Formats: sequence, structure tokens, C-alpha cells
Amino acid sequence: MTSLIIIAVCTLLLLGYLFDLTASRSRIPAVILMLLLGWLARQLTAAFDVALPDLSPILPLFGTIGLILIVLEASLELEINRSKVGLIRNSLIAATIPLLVLAGGLALVFQSAGAGSLREGLMNAIPFCVISSAIAIPSVRHLAAADREFVVYESSLSDIIGVLVFDFVVLNELIDGQTFLTAGLQIGAIAVVSFLATAGLSLLLHRIEHHIKFVPIILLVILIYAVSKVFHLPALVFILLFGLFLGNLDELKGFRLIERLRPDELDREARKLKDLTGEAAFLLRALFFLLFGYLIETAELLNTATLAWSAGIVAGIVVLRATQLRLLRIPLRPHLFLAPRGLITILLFLSIEPAHGLPFVNKSLVMQVIVLTGLLMMVGLGTTAANRPGAGLAGPAAEGAASPP
Repeated sequence: MTSLIIIAVCTLLLLGYLFDLTASRSRIPAVILMLLLGWLARQLTAAFDVALPDLSPILPLFGTIGLILIVLEASLELEINRSKVGLIRNSLIAATIPLLVLAGGLALVFQSAGAGSLREGLMNAIPFCVISSAIAIPSVRHLAAADREFVVYESSLSDIIGVLVFDFVVLNELIDGQTFLTAGLQIGAIAVVSFLATAGLSLLLHRIEHHIKFVPIILLVILIYAVSKVFHLPALVFILLFGLFLGNLDELKGFRLIERLRPDELDREARKLKDLTGEAAFLLRALFFLLFGYLIETAELLNTATLAWSAGIVAGIVVLRATQLRLLRIPLRPHLFLAPRGLITILLFLSIEPAHGLPFVNKSLVMQVIVLTGLLMMVGLGTTAANRPGAGLAGPAAEGAASPP
């Protein structure tokens, strides 16, 4: 039995890798195929009467570790310099404003439909407002360099800001001036922790001579994240700052403290860490979506009671996105379609306490929104010419976007 499980898991992961490998050519998001593969595995186990233990408790574990690795991988790729100011500004606006507007609008709709308070409405709305970097980034490898870079910045920032806003709403029953002051102090505290931890981890990365050096670093990053969450600190800020520091050593060489770390050698080690993080992020991402697909009930996916809600949410996403792209003077194609929901949506949904959940915001609605936004992205990418001449961002968003991250 153990051997059969190992064979099945390895086969599913290899198929997931094949989906990821061919996503840029097939234009089919790998996550859609992984979810389908997990669902098919569930049907086969039922058909052959294979008894497996309840796997749902490990889904948040895979998702949380996957989130840490995905954010770390993305932050290691982000370049911070003067030539990127325009791109970063537009990416930040594109990631933040639609998230807040859509969350507020959905919260009001949810409240009118039965949510007990605006706060509960926000808790249930925010998961649908976060772009999934875990889906968006691997799906745009065939696009022009400037388009790819914008997607990396926008989706990565959307992940981080979405989680921060969700945690802020969950942890504060009353939102007033004092609440924002406390949140600011928490961000300041995590910034100090991030500075100290980043310096310590960078020193370890530079000084460890043992042949195993990257796994302890990643474990320490996960540990610091978990401890920060226990103390209700915005832990993703630490992941972001640590990745940005290691990914932008070239911009920091002028500082005397950085020179002591031998930035050229540290940069080589950071590149190795980035490669390992990318491999681990793929593994956790694949396990998460395969397991989530396995846990899907067919009746939940085809639930007509939530279909109107899911279609309305996706329509709101598209309309709001089209508006903000027009205001930022960014071409609608392909960016209008590049707003998939995925891992963060599922994680935030699972973290809502039952007492604050809404009956119509359920797994069916989450699954349908993920599938619909994934299909929309598939159609959009399929009708976008790969690396077409002159492709890329126009207007302000193109500032400094000359090379892929």
C-alpha cells in the first residue's frame, strides 16, 4: 500500500511538472489542470474503493509553507532601482486600489445579503480580491519582457498587501485611529526584526561552509514567519524585505556594512538560494493544488446556488480591472485577463473562523471563482500573440521595464 501511494504521488507531481512546463505553449494555466488531476485522483480512489485518511487538515500547512516560499521567490526576483520607479509605482497602484475598492464593494453586498457586520463582510470579501502570483507568474513566460515584469510586481504585491489587509481586519474588532497607530507600530516592529534577521541570515549564508546551508536558511525563514504570526506581526513583510535585500545586493554595494559581507560572493549564494526556493515553491504549490482538487466534491463545483455569485464577482473583477488599466494607460491586452485567484484565496478562506463565515461564501463559490478566472486567463493568453513585435507596456508603466526579472 505504501509503495502504491508513493507511485501515485510521484506520478501526480510529475504530471503537474509537465503541466507547468507546457503552460506557456498550451496557454492553459497549470493550476486548472492540477485541480482537475486531483479531482480525477479522487474519482479513481472512490471507484477502486481505496480508503485514505482525511487529508483536509494538512491543506493549510502546505498552503502556508507554499505562500512563504512563493513570496520569497518573487521578492528575490524584484529589482529595486531608479529605473524601476515608474513600474513599481504603477504595479503598487494596480495591486492596491482595485483590491481595496473590490473588497469594500463586495463587503457591502455581502452585508446586505446577510453578513452580520461590515467587518464580517470584509473578512469574506478580501480572499476574492487577491491576484494569485502562484498562478499568474508561471503562466506568462511567453509574453514580452515588460509585460512579464509588470505581472511579477503586481501579483507579488497583491499577495502581500492582500494578506496584510486581511490580517488587519481579522485582528481588529474595532477599526479607528488607534487601530491604525497600532498597525503602524507592528509594521515598524517587524521592520526592525526583519533588519536584524536579514543581517543574521545573510551572515549565516555567507559564513556557513557546510555542504548543507540553504535548507537551514529556509527553515529559519519559516520559523521567523511562524513566530511573527504568533505575536500578530505582519510576517510577510519580513519575507519581502529579506528577499529584496538578497535580490538587490548590486544596488547596496556602496554601503560599508554590505562590503563586509563580500556582496559578490553573497550574490552567488543568493542565486543558489533563489533556485532552491523556486524548486521548493513548485513542489509545495503542486501538492497544495493537487490536494485541493482531490478534496473537491463534484456537487460543490457544479453548485448552481453559488454560480450567480461567482459570475458576479468575476464580472466585478473584470470591470474594475479594465477601469484601472485605462486610468494607468496600460494596454488591456493581455493584462485585463491576468488576474487569477488561487492559493491566497483558498488560504484566506480557510482561515476564516466558522463564527464569521457566511453561508453563501463557501468552498463552491471559492472553487468557481478560481476556475472562472483561470479560464478567463487561458482565453486571454490564447488570443495574445506570443512575443509580438512591439509587445509590452505602453505609457508610464513601461518606465524601466526593459528586461525580465
